[in-house]
Amino acid sequence: MKVFITGGTGFVGKTLVQKLYEKGHLITVLSRQGKGPFPNEVKILTGDPTQRGPWQADVSDQDVIINLAGASIFQRWTDEAKEQIRNSRIQTTKNLVDALRNASHHVLLMSTSAVGYYGPSGDEILTEEAPPGSDFLARLAVDWEREAMRAANLGHKVIIMRFGIVLGRRGGALQFMAKPFKYFLGSGLGSGKQYFSWIHERDLVEIFLFLMGKDISGPVNCTSPNPVTNQELTRLIGKVLKRPVILPNVPGFMLRLLLGEFAQVILTGQRVIPERLTQMGYKFLFPKLEDALRDLLEP
Repeated sequence: MKVFITGGTGFVGKTLVQKLYEKGHLITVLSRQGKGPFPNEVKILTGDPTQRGPWQADVSDQDVIINLAGASIFQRWTDEAKEQIRNSRIQTTKNLVDALRNASHHVLLMSTSAVGYYGPSGDEILTEEAPPGSDFLARLAVDWEREAMRAANLGHKVIIMRFGIVLGRRGGALQFMAKPFKYFLGSGLGSGKQYFSWIHERDLVEIFLFLMGKDISGPVNCTSPNPVTNQELTRLIGKVLKRPVILPNVPGFMLRLLLGEFAQVILTGQRVIPERLTQMGYKFLFPKLEDALRDLLEP
């Protein structure tokens, strides 16, 4: 199949491109720099997905669009940062869907969203049927998904990929979280009771391939079936790195001073389960966090 990818140079994107290439798909990656660490057979288009441009002409000729673009949320949320976080997602998705107006055949759009859609939810178990929250990330996810679903009105199939926190070897949140442990400075955050919904990067890539072969649409929670609390996450990182956790939890007020509004994302959480993936029979490579951490953190 012909697959078009935004965000293909990110740590998830690079792994996904390589896997799709190995499977024999014809891949086009949109890149602001016009380059990427890919085999020569991967076509690189130069363009900014948040801006309309000549790159849109290639979209309508594809079989699958994978939309991974979006500025990192792991930063202090100034007004400028929040605008960048929002624009990088909404405008990119709008430009992709607008380009699909010219498609002469049905296309599959696999558009990223996030479990932040559900908002802070305590220990409530959340499936794809749960309603959205009302904080910044939840409102962003609602608008992001609405933009993607416009493609369905054009006759295309849309799968909304609600990512948990993606754990990877060369990028993402895990390396940031694990670094203090290496200096015996690891500790829990806030109450430690907040849930952490996660996914190993290899499972996430396999889920994309799995869903490409399924006749489904709508939201899919892309998380491990076993979310953990922050306290359990802390314990397991310490165990895998062989670093005892001896420090008390970092108080919430300190995180708010350091990170501002973004601290709420860390201090609250969602207990999300991948009900639709489970029902479709997807078999996780890393269903348990300890196994995932050993794969990613051990030499």
